[in-house]
Amino acid sequence: MTFSLQVAKRFKGPPNSGNGGYTAGLIAAKLNFIPEVTLRQPPPLEQPMQLNVQADSAVLMHQDNLIAEAKVTDFQITIPPVITHAEAVAAMQAPKTYDAVLIPSCFVCGSVRMRGDGLAIYPGNVGPQKVAAPWMPYENLGNEFGNVKTEFIWSALDCPGAWAIQDDSQFYLLGRMAAKEVHPIKINATYIIMGWVLGSEGRKTWTGTAIYDKAGKVCAFAKATWISVKQ
Repeated sequence: MTFSLQVAKRFKGPPNSGNGGYTAGLIAAKLNFIPEVTLRQPPPLEQPMQLNVQADSAVLMHQDNLIAEAKVTDFQITIPPVITHAEAVAAMQAPKTYDAVLIPSCFVCGSVRMRGDGLAIYPGNVGPQKVAAPWMPYENLGNEFGNVKTEFIWSALDCPGAWAIQDDSQFYLLGRMAAKEVHPIKINATYIIMGWVLGSEGRKTWTGTAIYDKAGKVCAFAKATWISVKQ
């Protein structure tokens, strides 16, 4: 089966390419399995792409260029206990001792994006290589049932992983991501997002992220591989 996908400029990460989590989520939304998505090239903006889906895999092409691949996965990670919403707000508001945001126009965490346009997720430190932020999804992220769409859940699970690395000497690009949606995430509801480092080797760093409701229930979680690029 083939689908046509396109990343609008609104959903950019770097200035000239799509946000990695959003792009991976667009792919995941078309699949009947839990995928691990590997980004092979920066997703182009405002360009038609073709998603070719098989029973347990998929490829995203732009003309003759391979943009991303997906394969079936079943992963688990250890998820830390949630902090309180007040603690997440305090972490967001606290001065940052590191600068993970080198992309102020990023759809997820960009500082120049207005609420209702970007996701307005601004993680702050809550421990060694661990961050958190509050999140209230707004109306235009939901489907007809009031549930946040898959591509926006994957987006929200993306950038907090990069923030958790807390390393100003490198710039990190999302290389691979897998996510599970456990419970519906509702528009206009209060959530807490956390990101933490799982490990690193060479240029690769692995992170976990999770979205919790205000009562502490895990609604979605992800594991990501980040690739460092010297600035």
